[in-house]
Amino acid sequence: MSEKTRKTRRGSVVSNGMDKSVVILVERKVRHKLYGKYIRKRMKYMAHDASNSCNIGDTVLIEECRPLSKNKRWRVLTILDRAV
Repeated sequence: MSEKTRKTRRGSVVSNGMDKSVVILVERKVRHKLYGKYIRKRMKYMAHDASNSCNIGDTVLIEECRPLSKNKRWRVLTILDRAV
């Protein structure tokens, strides 16, 4: 049997004040059904950062995982771009 692929999202870190947790803001553009204009949709995800290496402004890749706490269902895979 093949294992299901997990969802991944790309976003930026907006908060890292917690221990081993970060808040990621993921932004996507969706086309309006009737008018065709592109609208920005934003979603915040809490993600597990085991090494506490993420800083505010970093661009990261997160992956869906089992529930780790009340709000955490995502895990930081890699840091794609560091904030200056």
